[in-house]
Amino acid sequence: MADWARLALAPRGHEPAAHHLRLIAELEALARGASDRLLVLMPPGAAKSTYASTLFPAWWFAQNPASRVIATSHTASLAGSFAREVRRLLDDHGARLGCRPAADTRGAADWDTTGGGGYFAAGIRGPVTGRRADLIILDDPLKSHAEADSSRNRDEIWAWFRSDLLTRLRPHGRVVVVMTRWHEDDLAGRLLEDGGGEWRCLRLPAFAEANDPLGRAPGAALWPQWESRDMLERKRRSIGERAFSALYQQNPVPPAGLVFETARIGLSEAAPAEAERVRAWDLAASAAADGTDPDWTVGVRLAREPSGRFVVEDVVRMQGGPHEVEAAIRATAERDGAAVRISLPQDPGQAGRSQALYFIRALAGFTVSASPESGAKTTRAMPAAAQANAGNLVLLRGAWNRAFLAELADFPVGRKDDQVDALARAFAALVAAPPRTRAVRVGLLGR
Repeated sequence: MADWARLALAPRGHEPAAHHLRLIAELEALARGASDRLLVLMPPGAAKSTYASTLFPAWWFAQNPASRVIATSHTASLAGSFAREVRRLLDDHGARLGCRPAADTRGAADWDTTGGGGYFAAGIRGPVTGRRADLIILDDPLKSHAEADSSRNRDEIWAWFRSDLLTRLRPHGRVVVVMTRWHEDDLAGRLLEDGGGEWRCLRLPAFAEANDPLGRAPGAALWPQWESRDMLERKRRSIGERAFSALYQQNPVPPAGLVFETARIGLSEAAPAEAERVRAWDLAASAAADGTDPDWTVGVRLAREPSGRFVVEDVVRMQGGPHEVEAAIRATAERDGAAVRISLPQDPGQAGRSQALYFIRALAGFTVSASPESGAKTTRAMPAAAQANAGNLVLLRGAWNRAFLAELADFPVGRKDDQVDALARAFAALVAAPPRTRAVRVGLLGR
């Protein structure tokens, strides 16, 4: 593919740089089946799209003329521009590649090849149903910080990627995701966390770090012929450290948070051997059936060690009707065991008291308490936030960590606060109970 890249780029006077050659090697390995999932993380302006989204698909068709390609990006217009460029390359170099666009397909974003294959381009959340692909390329699913900072947008992209796009893949198909990092919870972050073992990751930061994949000395620029170290430093000063770390170093870090300084919340690999425990619940008002985004029913299990440190051991989140919620609370209690106390919110009025009594009866055999919420949400959360900000709160490592920390970081301006409410209730329930003491036998002096 390197020779093909030099030929195609010769009219522009471009020559592949070291990081382009490394990307080419990874794409070739994917094409021959050495891997089937490739995640490419590079800064803006590194020409990653030139190689992965235009040169590679054209070369791929030369190797697999009867294959189908689905290419997507954050907007249909950008995906369409890649489609037109791939088609132009096949038109201009069809004799060399042995594959051309079919004469009877004129669509800019949907065309067939003379070898019996085809190319289809769509934007994120675009219609891909009914299509099949031997190769899927997703290039930059996010277009702005505003999109990246929206938890709802990140969730929608994740759902579309898994449920819509990946289901279009044929057996033995390949997937390439090319992107610049924007947020610790972006698509790349979720892929590395949830399916990291399936993905081969090529991460090339603007400034080299230790053990650089290209063998650069620490601090060396990625493409000095294009953007020197001084130019990158100027950009760093202009956009700020957090944005530079995400976009240019491919290392997004969470914001400190308005109430919870989430950077001070650590992770623990093991639950405490000895601790007091409570599972506190925040109950959603109802389950939405009209396509809106309902609240979550959340149960947070919090432990207090004898040292006074607090450990969030587990978070249960669900959206469902009253019977599903009741079943989930009962199942969670049985899984936690009778030693874990249960704290439930009690809505005002007779209906709230009746609901609380119903749950207490349904949880016979467990220690259950119910109490009304009092005071503003931020006020209720402050005692737990104080412990978190002092470094006295840790999370037991689990798949729920990401969503939990994201909600804490956004509180109180985020769209959701169900996990914060449950944490605040759990903390209040533990603090209200006197700490466990050990009986010590004391002998009389002189005996």
